[in-house]
Amino acid sequence: MLKKNDMIEVEIVDLSHEGAGVAKAEGLVFFVENALPGEIIRMRVLKINKKIGYGKVEEFLRTSDQRNENLDMAYLRTGIADLGHLNYPAQLDFKRKQVKDSLYKIASLSDVEVPPTLGMEQPLGYRNKAQVPVRRVNGQLETGFFRKNSHDLLPIEDFYIQAPVIDQVILFTRDLLRRFDLKPYDEKEQSGLIRNLVVRRGHYSGQIMVILVTTRPKVFRVDQLIEQLIKQFPEIVSVMQNINDQNTNAIFGKEWKTLYGQDYITDQMLGNDFQISGPAFYQVNAEMAEKLYQTAIDFSELTANDVVLDAYSGIGTIGLSVAKQVKQVYGVEVIPEAVENSRKNAEINGITNASYVCDTAENAMKNWLKDGIQPSLILVDPPRKGLTDSFIKASSQTGAGRITYISCNVATMARDIKLYQELGYELKKVQPVDLFPQTHHVECVSLLVKRN
Repeated sequence: MLKKNDMIEVEIVDLSHEGAGVAKAEGLVFFVENALPGEIIRMRVLKINKKIGYGKVEEFLRTSDQRNENLDMAYLRTGIADLGHLNYPAQLDFKRKQVKDSLYKIASLSDVEVPPTLGMEQPLGYRNKAQVPVRRVNGQLETGFFRKNSHDLLPIEDFYIQAPVIDQVILFTRDLLRRFDLKPYDEKEQSGLIRNLVVRRGHYSGQIMVILVTTRPKVFRVDQLIEQLIKQFPEIVSVMQNINDQNTNAIFGKEWKTLYGQDYITDQMLGNDFQISGPAFYQVNAEMAEKLYQTAIDFSELTANDVVLDAYSGIGTIGLSVAKQVKQVYGVEVIPEAVENSRKNAEINGITNASYVCDTAENAMKNWLKDGIQPSLILVDPPRKGLTDSFIKASSQTGAGRITYISCNVATMARDIKLYQELGYELKKVQPVDLFPQTHHVECVSLLVKRN
C-alpha cells in the first residue's frame, strides 16, 4: 500500500483538463504538477484519497521533447501560466483535445469535426487587465500572486502574460504605496487599507485605468500618489477607488469612486469603439477576442432580416459588432455599469437598432418570449458555469433557427449542447480559440441549428 512521502518511479500518460500530469500506480490515478505525457519521473506521494492521489516530481528520469525548459517556476506555482511548461504548438493540440473529449464524453458526440485551435503568433504579454493582491511579505508591502490553493502571496514583478506596460504600472504603484506608507491588507487580522490593484489597458487605444481596492473610503495623501502616477504614465485617463470592507474572496465591493479623470477607458473591437468601466466584463485578450467574435459572426451567417438576442452581452461587444448587418439586437447583462456602457457604446457607434436591459439572462429570455419577440439567432457567451436549464428551455421555445454559443468552459458547453439536442437542435460546427495562451483555459465557438 502506498502512503504519504513514499517515492516511486512512474510514467506520465496524460494531462488532466487542468494541465496536471496523470500517472497510474497500484490501482491509483495520480495528478502531478509540472509533468508532461511521456516523461518518466521519480515521484513523491503527497496525498492519497480513495482512488486518486497527488504527487510531486522529485527527479526527471526522462523529459518530454514538448517541454518548455525556460519557464520560471513561479508561473506554475501560482497558476499564472499553468500550461507554460508545455510548448505552444502542443498547448494548442491539448486544447483541441479538450473540446473533442468533452463533446464525446458529455454530449455523446463522436463525429463532430474539431478543427485545430486558433492560436497567437506571439502568445505572451497579451493580457489587457491585471488583478493583483497587495499583501505584506517579510515586513514589506508586495504585489504578486497567490500560490495555488493558498493565500500566501508570491511577490512577482514580471507577470509574463500581461502587457508589459501593465506590469510597469503595478510596480510603480507598489513603490508609491511603500513610499507613502499605505498599509497592505491583512486577511487574518482583517486590517490594513490596500487590498488589490486592478489595471485595465486598451489594446488599441493604450488608455489605462488604475483601480485601488481599499477596505475603507479614506486614503491618506492619495492626491500626491495620483499626481506621481500620471506624471510617470500620461496614458492613465482614469483612477478609480473601489471600497470592499467584506471578508470575502470577491475582488470588488459595491461602492465606486472616481479619483481622477473619467470612470471608463475606451478601446476598439472589430471596428467599433467601446467604453469599458471598472467592473464591466471585457475579454482580456483583445487580439484573440476579435478572432473569437469573428468566428461567431461567420458561423452565424447573418442576414439583414435577422433578429438577434445577445445573452450575457457585457458592454455590447459582440451584439454591436453584428448590429449593422441585422434588423435588430436585444441584449441582456446583469452588471448595471456594463448595461450603461452598452447603451453608450451603441450611441458612440451610431447604432440605433440595439437595445439593452439589466436583468438575468433567464428572466430577460422569458420576458422577450412574453413580448412576442421572435429571434432568428441567439448569441450566448455565458460565464464558466454555462447556461441554466430554464434559459435553454426558454430559448428553444423562441423558435430561433440558430444558436451561436461562445464558451469559456467546454465541459459546461457540452452539457448544454446535450440538452439543446434533446430540444430539437443539432450541433453543426465548433472552433476552439486560444484566448488564454500558457494556461489550461480554452474558449470555443459552436453553432446549433434547429432541426426542421
